[in-house]
Amino acid sequence: MWQILASLIGGPVVNGLVEAYKQKLASGNTSERIAAELAQRELSVEQRERELAVQQNIADDGRWWTAAPRAVVMWSFAIFVAKCVVWDNVLGLGHTDPLNGDIATWAGWLMALWFGGRSLEKVARILRR
Repeated sequence: MWQILASLIGGPVVNGLVEAYKQKLASGNTSERIAAELAQRELSVEQRERELAVQQNIADDGRWWTAAPRAVVMWSFAIFVAKCVVWDNVLGLGHTDPLNGDIATWAGWLMALWFGGRSLEKVARILRR
């Protein structure tokens, strides 16, 4: 008698719980699917932005005389930093006077943009959202 009573009461209750759980899983899968689609779209947009950035660089640096000034400045400063750090400080084989005036300011900005440019873009994108 208890089995019959338990099956009558428990059956609909258990079936209702099972159905509710299935619906919860289905909705979770739907939200996960939506999140995955949004992530895919964001990756596609980032890829397109990179492609456009490369195209812009090609347009900006299309000729050697337009690409040369940036390369000369960056490589000159890279050599200066390497000389100061490796030759002067690590090996102790020389002494280089510190930069001062406008050149020091420009060098600081160059380093900040050279190494932090992409990070600044990411922060700006986050703040824009």
